[in-house]
Amino acid sequence: MAERRSAREVLALVTDAGSFTDIPCVIREPEPDGPLGWQGYDASRARAAERTGEEESVVCGTGRVEGVPAVLIAFEFGFLGGSLGGRTGDRLEAAYAYAREHRLPVVPLIATGGSRMQEGMLALTQLQRVARQSALTREAGLAQIAVLRDPTTGGGWATLGAGADVVLALPGAQVGFAGSRVRPPDADPAAYTAQAQLAAGAADAVVAPAELKGVLGAWLRLLSRGTAGRRPAEPAPVPAALGEAALPATGWEAVRRARSPERPRAGAYLDAYFTHRAGIGGDRCGGRDDDGMLCGFGERDGRTVAYAAQTGSATRPAGYRTAARLIRLADRLGIAVLTLVDTPGAANDAEAERQGAGAAIAEVFAAVAGARVPVTTLVVGEGGSGGALALAAPGNTWVTPDGYFSVIAPELAAAILKRPPEEVEATAGQLRIRPQDLVELGVVRGIAEHTDHAVHADRPGT
Repeated sequence: MAERRSAREVLALVTDAGSFTDIPCVIREPEPDGPLGWQGYDASRARAAERTGEEESVVCGTGRVEGVPAVLIAFEFGFLGGSLGGRTGDRLEAAYAYAREHRLPVVPLIATGGSRMQEGMLALTQLQRVARQSALTREAGLAQIAVLRDPTTGGGWATLGAGADVVLALPGAQVGFAGSRVRPPDADPAAYTAQAQLAAGAADAVVAPAELKGVLGAWLRLLSRGTAGRRPAEPAPVPAALGEAALPATGWEAVRRARSPERPRAGAYLDAYFTHRAGIGGDRCGGRDDDGMLCGFGERDGRTVAYAAQTGSATRPAGYRTAARLIRLADRLGIAVLTLVDTPGAANDAEAERQGAGAAIAEVFAAVAGARVPVTTLVVGEGGSGGALALAAPGNTWVTPDGYFSVIAPELAAAILKRPPEEVEATAGQLRIRPQDLVELGVVRGIAEHTDHAVHADRPGT
């Protein structure tokens, strides 16, 4: 079990000293024993207030996290299990409204057992209020970063937690829709932990308490630089090429160079491009991001750029869904996107089909096509068929000298055309997949050189 801290203790853990100030909130006068007339409810609330020093189960205010201002919502689990009631809803609504008025990100620090039984369905409907406030804040282009404490269960997990843009969790925290008192008797308790939610793609990272302030501060800096609601985002610069400078003489040479294990991969490009970066993980559909896709946000020249980068292997459905999630989030926040294409193609095994490969790829096509922020693409290796094209920005795709883009792998093209294996190399040439061919055909805009802004070739009229 994770160490439990009070609301004020966790606020002191993550905010700069002396920076936290409570947000004023007009709270309704409670009815005797609540809206249901639940006998003993007033006495329970009085004991909770005396024990915790709080008037309700949440503390809402503004503070700075490593210098970045934010609205923070800290649950007090000692107050009736951090449960949500009508007055909790009042406070949450006021906090979100304040965030939108002052254009501040929101950080829910969650520790709740769910809705308050003594207020019945009126307590449960507070989840609708919370969901509405979260949706309005999302539409305003403001980030929401949740921290899952122990426990995070019920409606608090299903709204403030799982609905956040980035989800961080403390080690050992109980996290799940079902709390420990309502699970099936034979339930595996390991399935209801922060680590399990991370493995299932429902959380982005598990962070030790000593590191929480630094991690949270880094995320707030990255996600608070978006231009949503103010001005259009500037396109991300094309990365410099890191591999060979010479262009391939033949199509098959282009294939061999793109497949070379010595060729720089996505990690090298991201390290060279960003001063620092933070990754998101998980598709929020039960799948952890696969090794074939890296997604997150990074800092370059004092601005934030989102990235979705294939790593050279066949991309799995969870990877595509994570990329789509990344692009949609960047679009809401007004942050430009960089995509790196490098895959022999989408994973096509039976398990990938069962996991919805086609629908996952369609999500990425739709996210790129519908993005209001500029998307910049660089093909850094293999560009294999639709599984690669899904990440490519129409009109703003570039290629390195050791990359290629093809309707299908030359070997498969030859097989489909019923050609013998010895004709694979000639087929690669006929497909016109070399970087210079792609420029001439108008498939890519240009060829990246070994400087940040130079271009080897550029299509006329672009």
